[in-house]
Amino acid sequence: MIPRIHRIGVGVITTWAIVGFLGQALAVDEERFEISSIKAIRPTLVDTIAALQQRDVARAKAAFQAYDSGWNGIEVYVNARSKDMYRLLELEYQPRIINALDRPNPNIPELLADVQAMLVKFDEAVSMFANAAPLNPLYDDVARLRIVRAHLREVAPALKAGDIAKARKSFDAFEDGWFNIEDFVRSRSLDAYVAIETGMVQIEQVLLMPDKPDFATVTALVGSVMSQYNAVVAEVQKEARGAQ
Repeated sequence: MIPRIHRIGVGVITTWAIVGFLGQALAVDEERFEISSIKAIRPTLVDTIAALQQRDVARAKAAFQAYDSGWNGIEVYVNARSKDMYRLLELEYQPRIINALDRPNPNIPELLADVQAMLVKFDEAVSMFANAAPLNPLYDDVARLRIVRAHLREVAPALKAGDIAKARKSFDAFEDGWFNIEDFVRSRSLDAYVAIETGMVQIEQVLLMPDKPDFATVTALVGSVMSQYNAVVAEVQKEARGAQ
């Protein structure tokens, strides 16, 4: 990973110089970004099922946490396409499964049946969306922003759990994804872009460099970066909903 402290000011020389801004899809793509992005989180549900079939609750919990993180990136599509499907996946299956996995002795057959049923509905959603007309391209912009942000959202919970390795891995993933969307953020708000870049340098210095990071400082910095990032997401999301 190239430290951010050496990368500030070179954001314009990125992938977007070749492919344009977020809403532009490559003509050679056979599958819309919407569909490929939703499909990308499906393996986490499959992994959850496999772990439960082996009665490995810890692995099932980790797999479903990965689903939850990935879902945060693409749920905007589901919410725009079908309120009923969104409510079913987000407000019924997901909290019920999370609560069951958090119990000291979960009912594995019941939990397994729930995740399997959820996967069926998930696949129904993918099929339904794939056969529908494309949404406004702004939704792809929102999804790309949220997919990258999902990794940053993982940092504070990992620190709270004392998992420094996970926190660092998640922040590295956020940095890698940031390369793909930083020009878009800059075009939307130079102030937000500078604040995010500055915050990322500071997070590197207190999270990635010390052997024992200061959890409170890292959490505060992550929250500050998240606030700036969320403002951009909210603006684009509002435009997407208004244009649809």
